[in-house]
Amino acid sequence: MELVALLSTGKGTWGQVSGLIKFGDWEKIIILGSSFAEKFTSEKEFEFIKIDLSKKLVDLKEEFSKKLKGKVNGTEVSLSIASGDGKEHMALISALLNLPVGIRFAALTKEGVIDL
Repeated sequence: MELVALLSTGKGTWGQVSGLIKFGDWEKIIILGSSFAEKFTSEKEFEFIKIDLSKKLVDLKEEFSKKLKGKVNGTEVSLSIASGDGKEHMALISALLNLPVGIRFAALTKEGVIDL
């Protein structure tokens, strides 16, 4: 399964994404975020896609759609929206569903990586 993760704002949310990457078994990892998120690092290889998160909802959804087109190989992804706000989440989920691709929400818990 491929992991798609949003890196935005929220105290400790980058740790959630970092843990998902470290402890998950992913075929491919796609990280979406602003220029600030470009400094994110991981021991595992990932593709970073720069997004202008300051855009209005519809424009943000279109940017996610455009930049994700052709990037997802499967018919379903694990999605982390632990980071970010509602507008960003709505835009990303809408863009993924319109690819079309199914979504499973992924989270890191004390028991490990789980699908919600």
